[in-house]
Amino acid sequence: MPAAFIEELSARVQAALGERVRRYDSLPDELSIELEAAQLLEVARILRDDPSLRFEMLMDVAGVDYLDYARTEWRTSSATVTGFSRGVNRAAAHTLSGNRRFAAVYQLLSITHNQRLRMRVWCEDAEDPVLDSVTPIWAGADWFEREAFDLFGILFRGHTDLRRILTDYGFVGHPFRKDFPLIGNVEVRYDPLAKRVVYEPVSIEPRTLVPRVIRHDNRYDPALYDLPRKDG
Repeated sequence: MPAAFIEELSARVQAALGERVRRYDSLPDELSIELEAAQLLEVARILRDDPSLRFEMLMDVAGVDYLDYARTEWRTSSATVTGFSRGVNRAAAHTLSGNRRFAAVYQLLSITHNQRLRMRVWCEDAEDPVLDSVTPIWAGADWFEREAFDLFGILFRGHTDLRRILTDYGFVGHPFRKDFPLIGNVEVRYDPLAKRVVYEPVSIEPRTLVPRVIRHDNRYDPALYDLPRKDG
């Protein structure tokens, strides 16, 4: 959206919600707000029902793990000195404070006003992240919250059917957490003798995901530099 529309939407959100929400940095063509977990249900109802806002549709809910935020580099739309990823000052203090590690990000759409809004809600506890379920407000949150629970381990209080949706029933851990091992904890296979799927310890070894020279390349041997060329 043009900057003028973003600012106009921001003013309406601020007027309706006051100090319960705060704006945070985002791309120029979008508006992002954040709030504390205790305010989630109240803010969600106002966003849906206030005539000046009318965010009737929840487009998505995504879990986020900020474990290494601002400590490691990752690729973004903005280049750094390397040209590939977000630069990090590892000597600086961590940008997050307190116990904040997990958050849920809600993508909202107002069909009435044809506008979008991003809302981030912080979980209060990094060890046992919990948020209220917004399914009573937006029924479409059902599967989205199950996905965030499955992949990040975020519990949604009041969800009527909170169970895994992408991983197997016997899966150990939550695979999108930043401290989850890349090779996983267990592997599964079908055992023809037992005639069932069995779980076993992971048999593959972790790999270093950095290219390495594993043999000497004769093309760069210094002894070859001064040899005459065969073409004259």
